[in-house]
Amino acid sequence: MTLVCAPVVATTVEEMERDMAKAKSLGADLVEIRLDFLRHFQPDIDLPRLISNRPLPVLITFRPNWEGGQYQGDDSTRFSVLRLAIELGAEYVDIELKVAEKFISTIPDNRPDNFKLIVSSHNYEFTPSCEELSDLVARIQATGADIVKIATTALDICDVARMFQVMVHCHAPIIGLVMSERGLMSRILAPKFGGYLTFGKLDAEKESAPGQPTITELLDIYNFRQITADTKVIGLIANPVKQSKSPILHNKCFKAVGFSGVYLPLLTDDLAKFLDTYLSPDFVGFSCSLPHKVTAVRCCNIVHPVAMSIGAVNTLIRRPYDGKLVGFNTDYIGSISAIEDGIKGSSSKGDAVSPLAGRLVVVVGAGGAGKAVAFGAAEKGARVVVANRTYERAVTLAKEVGGQALSLAELATFHPEEGMILANATSLGMYPNVDGTPIPKEALRFYNLVFDAVYAPKVTRLLREAQESGVSTVSGVEMFVRQAMGQFEHFTGMDAPESLMREIAMKYT
Repeated sequence: MTLVCAPVVATTVEEMERDMAKAKSLGADLVEIRLDFLRHFQPDIDLPRLISNRPLPVLITFRPNWEGGQYQGDDSTRFSVLRLAIELGAEYVDIELKVAEKFISTIPDNRPDNFKLIVSSHNYEFTPSCEELSDLVARIQATGADIVKIATTALDICDVARMFQVMVHCHAPIIGLVMSERGLMSRILAPKFGGYLTFGKLDAEKESAPGQPTITELLDIYNFRQITADTKVIGLIANPVKQSKSPILHNKCFKAVGFSGVYLPLLTDDLAKFLDTYLSPDFVGFSCSLPHKVTAVRCCNIVHPVAMSIGAVNTLIRRPYDGKLVGFNTDYIGSISAIEDGIKGSSSKGDAVSPLAGRLVVVVGAGGAGKAVAFGAAEKGARVVVANRTYERAVTLAKEVGGQALSLAELATFHPEEGMILANATSLGMYPNVDGTPIPKEALRFYNLVFDAVYAPKVTRLLREAQESGVSTVSGVEMFVRQAMGQFEHFTGMDAPESLMREIAMKYT
C-alpha cells in the first residue's frame, strides 16, 4: 500500500505536535518532521519530545539550503541530529544523495529493525531523461539506501511520464514525485506506478514542496486508497485547470457506481504532445476544455459527426481494442437543453417544437463552447448572432451557422427586437477573475433570458446583473451537469447518476 505522508513544516515544537495530531485525524499514515523549519531548534530537547510524542510513524528530514531546505549550518551538526533521531526510534530518516555515503559511514550497522533510510535527490529546475533518472536510481541504490527518493520539476505535464517509466522498472522501494502543478499527476497516481509514499499537506498553506495536494484532496476527492495498478486514468485537459470542479464530480460518481477509475486535473500546454505521450490503454479518456477544444478535432482519429460539424471536441475516448482516439461533443446537448428548459420555465409555450425556434440568440464567444451553442441553437431553428473579442472569428462562426457577426463593443447597443436570448460562452467572469462580464448591465434589459456557461462561481457577475435587471437566467451549473453526464457515460459505459451529480454540483460550485 502506498503511504500518505504529511509534511510538518511548523516553526515551533508545540505547533508541530498539533500538526502531527491533525495529520492523524485526517488519515495520514506517517508524518515528515521538517527540522529545518524550526526556529531556535534545540536538538537534545526538541527531538526527543517530538519523537516520543509522535502519534504516527515519523520521517525525520533536516534539509540543507543547497537541496531546497532551510538549514544553513554545517553537515557534521546535521548528521549528529539525524543519528540521534535513529537512536530515538524514528522510523525513517532522509539524507541527500550528495552526502549519503559520508553520512552512512557515521551510523552503526546494527540499525533498528523498523528503521529505513531514504536517500533522496531533488531537481528544482527540470525532469531529466529516462536514462538519467535510471542512472540516478542506480547511484542511490549503490549507497545502501533502503528507499530511493527522486523529486524533479515538471516544466510540461509530459515530463511526468518519464518518472512513471522509471518507477515501474525500479526493483527497490521508490518515491518518485514531480513537483509543480504540472506534476500533480505523479503524486496522485503513486499507487498505480508503485510509489512507496506520496506527500499530502495538512492545508493549503503548509506544503513542503510545490504541487502537493492536501490529505483531504488525496483521500476524499481522488479516492487515493482505492487506486491500484489496474485503475483507469481519466482527466480534464485544460489550461487553466485548478478552478474546475470536474474532479470532485466525476470521482465521487466513480466511487458511487463502483467504477475503478480516477479523474485528474491535467494542466496541459500542448494537447497533441500530451496525447502522443500518454498512449497507455489505462489512460482511457479525457474531458477537453479551454483552450484545447478546437485543436482536439485535429488530434482525433475519428470525430463524431456532431462534433465535426461544430468544429470542437470536449470528450476524448481511447478505444480499448485499437487505441484510436474518438472525439465527441457533449457541450452541445448540455448547453442547448439547459437553455431550452430555461425558456420553458419562463414561458407557457407548448413543446411541439424547440422553444428556441425563431428566437434571436446572441452567442458571446467563438471558441469551442461558443461553437457548440451557436450550432446547437441554429439546428433548433434559432437565428444566431455571434459576438467575439476577435471580430474575424465571430465572422467565421457566423457564416458557418448562417448568422450575423458583432464586435463585443456593439453588444452594448444591439437591440433589433424584444425577447432575445444571450449566451455567454467565454471565460469572462470565471474564477478568479469574477468581475469580468461580456456586456454592460444596462444592455441586459434587451433580453428575456441570459445563459452563462461559466459555473465557477455559480452566480457570475453576468447572471447577478441579469437577475437585478429582471431577466430570467440559466446557470452554467446546468450545462456543467448535463455535459458531464454525457462524458461519464462515454468514460464508464454506465448510466450517469443524475441526481447525485446535481447534488454534488450544487454543493461544490
